[in-house]
Amino acid sequence: MTHAMQLYYFPTPNGRKISIALEEMGLPYEIVPVNILEGGQQRPEFLEISPNNRIPALVDWSADGTRIKIFESGAILQYLGRKSGLLYPADEAARCWVDSWVFWQMAGLGPMAGQLSWFIRVSNIPDRDARDYAYPIHRYRKEVRRLYGVLDRQLARRSYVCDDFSIADIASWTWVDQYQQHIGGLGDFANVANWHARIAERPAVRRGLSIWTPASDGGWSAAGDAAQIADGAKPKGSSSSRP
Repeated sequence: MTHAMQLYYFPTPNGRKISIALEEMGLPYEIVPVNILEGGQQRPEFLEISPNNRIPALVDWSADGTRIKIFESGAILQYLGRKSGLLYPADEAARCWVDSWVFWQMAGLGPMAGQLSWFIRVSNIPDRDARDYAYPIHRYRKEVRRLYGVLDRQLARRSYVCDDFSIADIASWTWVDQYQQHIGGLGDFANVANWHARIAERPAVRRGLSIWTPASDGGWSAAGDAAQIADGAKPKGSSSSRP
């Protein structure tokens, strides 16, 4: 019996990495929505797949029927690259370079941009003490701009991060797609701007961005909704709101 892969999904930057990759690779899959606004990430059946209660997660089956469970978006991207033979080079030197840029995003660009989003939202709460957000915004925006600079230099002589379009591009693109909120524009990063626009035009990317959205978002963003930030609370049923 053949099973379609199951993508446990919510439309955050990390979730969208996987939907875009699946569309680009042409792999059959089905969406299993995990509504993080309603605590879906805390359900036992999801925790059995993703013990860290984060989306995305993926379930697949091997040729002999063994169930394969994967959590963390970087690990999923690598798995899909191996499975499809696409967007992930077979040559070891080239693969190591792609892996380096995937983990650069996982360790730097994503976490720093996520923290910046949070404190920007804090700053928009009426009467919130500026001491709660002024320095964090300065600190995280400075670091996000530094990371954009790293990416811009890497793209100076090439169309994609590792020359050919790969999972390294997908990993960073969904976070850079929030540039307007994070740094206001890409005027200082012309190479990133061209790269972002180039990838945005890909049909599979467009499909991956639009596969599923919740019926109501209740003011949700990747950084948490206004009510969560206002009281310093966590999403319903969750221990964190990390996208």
